[in-house]
Amino acid sequence: MVFSLASKTLASCTRKVVKASLARGFSTSMPQWDGGVPDSVKRVGQPSAFPNEYPGMVYEFNWALNGDGVTPLKRAAFRINKPLDLKVAGLAAPKKNPLKVKGAAIKEAGSDTLSFEDFDSACQEARDLLSFSDKLYCPEGHVPGTNTGVRVISNSPKLTPDILAYLDRCPKKSPPDSMAVTCFVLEGHDTEFAGYSIEEIEVPVDSEESESQPKVAKSVASVVVVGNTPSIAKIVGGIEASHKALAQDELERAKKSEQESNESS
Repeated sequence: MVFSLASKTLASCTRKVVKASLARGFSTSMPQWDGGVPDSVKRVGQPSAFPNEYPGMVYEFNWALNGDGVTPLKRAAFRINKPLDLKVAGLAAPKKNPLKVKGAAIKEAGSDTLSFEDFDSACQEARDLLSFSDKLYCPEGHVPGTNTGVRVISNSPKLTPDILAYLDRCPKKSPPDSMAVTCFVLEGHDTEFAGYSIEEIEVPVDSEESESQPKVAKSVASVVVVGNTPSIAKIVGGIEASHKALAQDELERAKKSEQESNESS
């Protein structure tokens, strides 16, 4: 009995000595870590700041839509830049790509046929109703043959593939920029409306010479097409009329700037 107890005590002590020797051996043979996070840990994927994102629910794009006046309350807003994005949104590919569309003339705000007040009212109503839509489809691109950016915010799964096929493909920027032309297309509404508006805004520009951030004038356009089954011809008509008006505004500003420069010199 005494021998058995002594043997167990000896075995226990031997294990402790072996463990201590091994620990000392490893500590002297292995390089010591100087601090910080090991490279092997750094290779592990970083946790996302927005873990609840999924197709149709991307925070930075939702913020861009908020800037356009539409809040996707149902958390299903699909940014569509290429045919693969249509598939992600559950939409079919366009039957023809590229798609040529003959635009139909629509009213311009500030003209004899459409006041700014009536346009603003229709635009705000369209934005509000789009915000409550179950899904938003937002094709982006350039006006064909130009670099003028267009974003269409719509609840129409039928029109979206054709709109994407009509637009020239543009780079997908992150975070998303505002576009020169923003279209609000609302399907399933009893009231028919189609109009566009041009307004001048001031945008900041980067400057290393000035402490305060200078601003320059820039024209932007809004197109509103509302109806039970909106016409792509009216959407295209609004886009093309907007592009023409924006180009004219830029030309006039360039001429004015040149004239002022010549007068000051």
